[in-house]
Order: sequence, then C-alpha cells, then structure tokens
Amino acid sequence: MKNPNNKDSFSYTYSAGEISEIKKIRDKYTHKSEDKFERLRRLDARVNSKAQVASLSAGIIGTLVLGCGLSLFMSPLATELGIQMPIAVIAGLILSALGGALISLAYPLYNLVLKRERSKIAPEIIMITDELMKG
Repeated sequence: MKNPNNKDSFSYTYSAGEISEIKKIRDKYTHKSEDKFERLRRLDARVNSKAQVASLSAGIIGTLVLGCGLSLFMSPLATELGIQMPIAVIAGLILSALGGALISLAYPLYNLVLKRERSKIAPEIIMITDELMKG
C-alpha cells in the first residue's frame, strides 16, 4: 500500500494468521516471568521426580543383579566362564540375594527421598501457597 504523502515509501499490513505466528516466534525469544501457580507446580513435580528416579534406579539395578545371580546357577553360563559349579551356585545365590534386597529397598528409598526433598522445599511451598490463597 503506498503512502499518498510520499511516492517512494511502502507499507505492508500483516494478516491475522501472520500476526499470531509472529507472536508465537517472539514468545520463544522473550523471557517470561513465571507466575506463582506455575512455580508451585514445578517445585512439586521436581520433588516427586527425584524420588521416582532414585526408586527406579534401585529397582533396575537390583533386577539386573538378581538376573546375573540367577543366570550363574541356572544356566550353563558358569561353565562357559570357566567357573566351577559349586562356586557358581554360591556366587549366584549371593548375587540373587543382593539383587532381591536392592529391589525390596526401592519403595522405602522412594519414601525416604520424597520425605527429605519435601522437608527441604516446604518453606518455599508454604510461602507460595499462602500468597496464592490470600489472593
């Protein structure tokens, strides 16, 4: 569209679709301030995820150790490795017991980490919830 005052100038107006796309792109590069409710959600999710990671790690490692122990005395793996059968059975039982113990500690570990992380973050959560409930 030409400006009637100046023959050399040119201006262009964007359509609604283009404007919304421009805003989306701009939002990616601008720093948004996090509102209190979003911060509260993020803090709570972080506490739960730390406990889940610890518990899953213990469970997975325990399962792998248990499986290694079982494979020592229930398969021909020991003979292929050159381990005598009585030693393989004893080592397999010990590894299986350790793996089972680690698996059984996964849930108590979850509760322990959850409790510890909640106690660390409790003052901030209480402060944010008080501010949000006041209005």
